[in-house]
Amino acid sequence: MKKTLLATAVLALGGFSSAALADLTVAIAGPMTGQYASAGDQIRKGAEMAIADINARGGVLGEKLVLEVGDDACDPKQAVSVANTMVNKEIAFMHGHWCSSSTIPASEVYNEADILMATVSTNPQVTERGLNNIFRIMGRDDQQGLVAGGYIAEKFAGKKVAVVDDKSAYGKGLADEMAKAMEAKGLAPTLREAITAGEKDYSGLVTKLKQAGVEVMAYGGYHTEVALILRQAQAAGLQLTVMGGDTMTNSELVTAAGPAADNVMFTFSPDARKNPDAAPVVEKFRAAKVEPEGYVLYAYAAMQLFEQAATAAKSTDYVALEKAMRDGSFNTVIGELSFDAKGDQKAPGFVVYRWQGGQYDYAQ
Repeated sequence: MKKTLLATAVLALGGFSSAALADLTVAIAGPMTGQYASAGDQIRKGAEMAIADINARGGVLGEKLVLEVGDDACDPKQAVSVANTMVNKEIAFMHGHWCSSSTIPASEVYNEADILMATVSTNPQVTERGLNNIFRIMGRDDQQGLVAGGYIAEKFAGKKVAVVDDKSAYGKGLADEMAKAMEAKGLAPTLREAITAGEKDYSGLVTKLKQAGVEVMAYGGYHTEVALILRQAQAAGLQLTVMGGDTMTNSELVTAAGPAADNVMFTFSPDARKNPDAAPVVEKFRAAKVEPEGYVLYAYAAMQLFEQAATAAKSTDYVALEKAMRDGSFNTVIGELSFDAKGDQKAPGFVVYRWQGGQYDYAQ
């Protein structure tokens, strides 16, 4: 049983709850600082609200939860350091990391320490390595790439399409899957390019796209780079439509790209905010001035998953928890979750969205 030393600690719940007696530690990890920190903020807010609600119901098996937060800044080496720190803190459960390139090495550390984890990381290798401790509450890149690439081939037939990635495990994996799906439907990419994430000048890429007559960019990577590319494309007189993946849910994209964000489409799971069963939680977030977009409700669902698995197992022991997770079906704010032998969702789904006027909704 992974427990902290008996002590009284204060859990900061962002205004959602007062201090709680801390006797069972759970954790989140992701980019709490750096260029993707807005995603980390979503995860934190979702987990904090879930823990406040769980503690208000009496906690897990009579024990109140305390939250540990790890910042990996989407750096694989830092992610391993975070994982080792969490092992030393004897956490009972981890929701993380966020970037696939962080989740993959960190999960090895948690697996060796018998710590259960849930993740939204989408690279197939997250669950293809035979680890028993990891459960993915989002679909995979070979699933969303199929949807995104198929949509491009059908809706932009006859257009010139470039496939671009940011060289990350997530970005390259998603871009490769989109290209594969496009080609399977008869649309060969006009260009296949890669950029370096974190740079400020993508004019070289924009020039190549413009010279090749590209109208659509299938992009594997994160929203920060897309915002810059769109602004620089607009300045160069290039009208560019972008198809990305699940990381494009971040409203920071709209702030950074301005009106050009209306040219962004992306794949993501069905909008959990539209789930009638999630309505009370969605309303609670909005009352707290938090829009539960992107990964907010996924972090909330991860804590529900831990609560329900522990209740079913009547234990927070790793072996009992892992069996309960593998055998069970769980009702969460993002819908029903159950897992196959690899730890992937049995019934994942991706749909296509489009940003319009600062909001995203299903594309036509």
